[in-house]
Amino acid sequence: QVQLVESGGGLAQAGGSLTLSCAASGRIFSTDVVAWFRQAPGKEREFVAARRWVGTANYADSVKGRFTLFRDNAKNTVTLQMNSLKPDDTAVYYCAAGPNSMGVVTATQPYDYWGQGTQVTVSS
Repeated sequence: QVQLVESGGGLAQAGGSLTLSCAASGRIFSTDVVAWFRQAPGKEREFVAARRWVGTANYADSVKGRFTLFRDNAKNTVTLQMNSLKPDDTAVYYCAAGPNSMGVVTATQPYDYWGQGTQVTVSS
């Protein structure tokens, strides 16, 4: 059974940094699209960043220049480095993985596997 487990969430001050990690077990996802989404209270889950197994990462405009997605296929892990955090970044962050054949990486539907989520809270 495939599991994605996030870690690294917590509380940060505006302007600070946090690093989220996602570890996959039960399957090697080296050829999958890996992504991070987030969901704030009362809002829909939204795209943050994604990376195919080759090529550069895609980022939401709201995080571009502040967040960086890294993937380590040898270790089956995905990391989201978050810098210059803002209160608007407060949300539950989810790791996701899906087939490389997907067209649009910013939608939630194509992703087959999801983590349980980790809370990120940014204070002003």
